[in-house]
Amino acid sequence: MASESEENGTEMQPEVEETAYSLARLKLENLLNKSMRIRMTDGRTLVGLFLCTDRDCNVILGSAQEFLKSTDSFSQGEPRVLGLAMIPGHHVVSIEVESESLQTTTHGL
Repeated sequence: MASESEENGTEMQPEVEETAYSLARLKLENLLNKSMRIRMTDGRTLVGLFLCTDRDCNVILGSAQEFLKSTDSFSQGEPRVLGLAMIPGHHVVSIEVESESLQTTTHGL
């Protein structure tokens, strides 16, 4: 016969996972249509609106612009307009949410 803690432990585990999944999903939903900066393994940086992601961490940005890695710190160059872009998850180095994007939604309410 299983002890009471073993029974409660097995019953509670799916609820804890479901709660963590719900919180993660809610955080991602709050980032929808926010401006994001994604750095890639080849040195490029893409900036655009976060539209969606999947289990493999692939990210789709709308109105995306590509910034090339500059050889010297003074030359940024012009961004290349991509429009809709899909970034494979295995090429993502970092993702940042642009602070202006977060501020406009909190002040706009």
